[in-house]
Amino acid sequence: MNPDPQNISVVLVEPQGDRNIGSVCRAMMNFGFNDLRLVCPQTDHLTHEARQMAVKATAVLEQAGIYESLEAALSDCRLVLGTTRRFGKYREDFLHPDEAAEFFLPLTQEGRVALVFGREDRGLLTAELDLCQRFITIPTSDELPSMNLAQAVALCLYDTVRVLRREVAAGRVAGRKKLAPSEDVEGMFGHMRQTLLDIEFLNPDNPDHILRSFRRIFGRAGLNEREVRILRGLWRRIDFIEGQRRCLADREQESEKVS
Repeated sequence: MNPDPQNISVVLVEPQGDRNIGSVCRAMMNFGFNDLRLVCPQTDHLTHEARQMAVKATAVLEQAGIYESLEAALSDCRLVLGTTRRFGKYREDFLHPDEAAEFFLPLTQEGRVALVFGREDRGLLTAELDLCQRFITIPTSDELPSMNLAQAVALCLYDTVRVLRREVAAGRVAGRKKLAPSEDVEGMFGHMRQTLLDIEFLNPDNPDHILRSFRRIFGRAGLNEREVRILRGLWRRIDFIEGQRRCLADREQESEKVS
């Protein structure tokens, strides 16, 4: 089975420019992609200017999905890659666009992959990057590191098609394990967060600091549905043991009061 480019979604978070959105649609159609998702767009994406920039890709523009949250836009995705240049200590997780394509293309055989792009002025927030399993960064000059949104999308899609054609021509396309849906992984992380707070492993004032490291570990591994169930079983077992420990501690306290 070959990779399926139709299983790739372009997700724009709070896009601010209607002309940028139209240009993204044109780039998508240039390279054969059609699933555009807009999260809380800050402008009307169907303006005359947007249609002008889309040129013959108005169908992509008109069929774009509108979502109230990034979580909703990613609910049917098995892998999410976020574009960013600002993530300090997690810089070792960054992939260049061609490396990212080599990583995610085989996974499109089994489910949907999302490429997430942030706001024109400040990119993706840390909480939004937490929803991404891997990160893409475009190696630009330090003199002007940020790229125009539509140009960034075009570059990532160009590299995706280039890698796809190269791998298919060389006969190197191979399948990978089927990843768990994004909403299942996020449910597991939510359970994990509460469990680790209950056993006082996480700092309640900043629980996501350590949890973010776990996200990177599991993001690199890529969790399938069975692995997500195993991890949730582990958290449930810890919940049970912690509940027993607390009951015992409460009984001991009551005994001390009586005595």
